[in-house]
Amino acid sequence: MTARPGADATVEHDRQSLYIGGEWVAPSGTGAIDVIDAATEEVMGRVPEGDSVDVSRAVTAARNAFSGWSTTPVAERAAFVQRLHDGLLARTSDVATIIAREVGTPLPMATLIQAALPAGILATYVDLAREFDFEQRCGSSIIVREPIGVVAAITPWNYPLYQLVCKVAPALTAGCTVVAKPSEVAPLSAYLLADIAHEAGLPAGVLNVITGYGPVAGEALAAHPGVDMVSFTGSTAAGTRVSELAAATVKRVTLELGGKSPSVVLDDADLDEAVQATVSQCYLNSGQTCIAWSRLLVPRARHDDAVTIARRVAGGFTVGDPLGGQARLGPLATKAHQERVQAWIRRGTDEGATLVVGGPEPPEGLDKGFYVRPTVFAGVTADMAIAREEIFGPVLCVMPYDDDDDAVTIANGTVYGLHGAVFSADRDRGLALARRLRTGQVDVCGGGYNPVAPFGGYKQSGVGRELGRLGLEEYLEVKSLQV
Repeated sequence: MTARPGADATVEHDRQSLYIGGEWVAPSGTGAIDVIDAATEEVMGRVPEGDSVDVSRAVTAARNAFSGWSTTPVAERAAFVQRLHDGLLARTSDVATIIAREVGTPLPMATLIQAALPAGILATYVDLAREFDFEQRCGSSIIVREPIGVVAAITPWNYPLYQLVCKVAPALTAGCTVVAKPSEVAPLSAYLLADIAHEAGLPAGVLNVITGYGPVAGEALAAHPGVDMVSFTGSTAAGTRVSELAAATVKRVTLELGGKSPSVVLDDADLDEAVQATVSQCYLNSGQTCIAWSRLLVPRARHDDAVTIARRVAGGFTVGDPLGGQARLGPLATKAHQERVQAWIRRGTDEGATLVVGGPEPPEGLDKGFYVRPTVFAGVTADMAIAREEIFGPVLCVMPYDDDDDAVTIANGTVYGLHGAVFSADRDRGLALARRLRTGQVDVCGGGYNPVAPFGGYKQSGVGRELGRLGLEEYLEVKSLQV
């Protein structure tokens, strides 16, 4: 068990500076943002409340560094990315513990996903740098791929370091410089990344980290004329605002936004296996996951059996302290988000869905912390709001369908298209149905995560792709040299 500080302990992670131009500098204002431990509701950290002045300082530093970094040989840039990887691996325990407390991810899962996975993403770009063709011959022309410039990386709180690395790794490999603005809810791992970059000797201004609120620092970054590209991950509403602000200066914008992903179980699938996998994926990180399979679509004749299995599986998700070593579900990240998810659960009941397990009341014996019961609704229909809107908590909707065509109609029947799954005993049949889903990524018959496969959404789930070769290309301009 990892020890917690006592209630009278001073703030452990008191970061009073911003990382700009290779130095830790004082913010322009005196405001500060408390970082709250999701399990104890106590202040665990504090960061500056950066403003538009800080944003301009960081953008200027990034722009000043761009000419040197963009012309640094790609092998040297990759060597710095390798140093970030090595430094991050050495601090796996620190990263995991901090994010477990900020976000509520149980420590074993935080170690694997919140800490080790970002290091793995960095490694993929070290490898990609060795084989990527930044120049190609095309008839009488030379096609050159060049870094786009200064990148604003605006990231969310649910996977704070992973989402940041998914932007920083390809941007630095491409030759771009970065101004990172993490969520004020979970900013501390971004400071650790800045520490590692500083220790690695990354040239001044190549990576800058500022903290602040989205409507102030985030909007200033998106609108800043010195920023060439904005890469944003977060809610669809916030992504829409980022796009509006960026349009005034015709920036490139990539967006990874919300999801309401379906898990389609065909009539020949192993129902027990499919439902177990779906519930587990839906509840990952207490449901605070944009790719959560929050809609379980099953043949109408198998609906009740699926509900029975889902009830059993959900009952095995113990809720508790993410550092305690026993819980499979920790708290949600904030009080406001806890209340939002509880309101969605009440709405599901009001809409006529059958509450199978869980509910809006806090779990028994957990009076402190932002906990929500693992919840399953049955008999959910496509017109219900809980079947259409992203809840972002441990809430599964079981939805019956009549045939394959009906399943596709239901699966595609939201404004989102980020992820999904298809389960079948026949791989070819599963692939055929997966091709009909309007979504950016589909796991077919248990197919697993691939860190170099492109990730991104259709429809209101986003624009552009992250990870792998396509993720790198997002940070590159294309020039034709006619010779």
